[in-house]
Amino acid sequence: MNRFHTLPIVLTLVAFSTSASAQFVKGNEAVRTSNTGERLVELAPLPSSGPIRKTKPCLAQAGCHAGPWHMVETREGLVECTEVYAREGTCRPSSYGTTKLSRIWVLKTGGQWLQCQLPDLGSKCVKVFAPPPTNLPYSAVQ
Repeated sequence: MNRFHTLPIVLTLVAFSTSASAQFVKGNEAVRTSNTGERLVELAPLPSSGPIRKTKPCLAQAGCHAGPWHMVETREGLVECTEVYAREGTCRPSSYGTTKLSRIWVLKTGGQWLQCQLPDLGSKCVKVFAPPPTNLPYSAVQ
């Protein structure tokens, strides 16, 4: 077998391993596995008061979303949402790896909800519930 016969196999393995590892954020405390192997996922809670509670959410399919997409891990897997809270209707299936969009990754670490620039705790992250302007995230086209 020459090197050109093995190239498609290697490329397939690289593409598979890249997409598989990019579908979660290592260290995200919001995603756990139970003793029975069930995937347990915690979503960022809505604030107890304030304007977010009083406004109608921008639905993922409504075309009202102008900012970066929030990448949120749910029980069903990775989704892209118009907000960090992943309320019903605000998310759609992830296009990560197939479509370049401005994205922010929502995750939990050290008991704090963060918005990170990349699917990596080492990237630029800000606390979701910090007061403005310190809660303004750093999005990236990915």
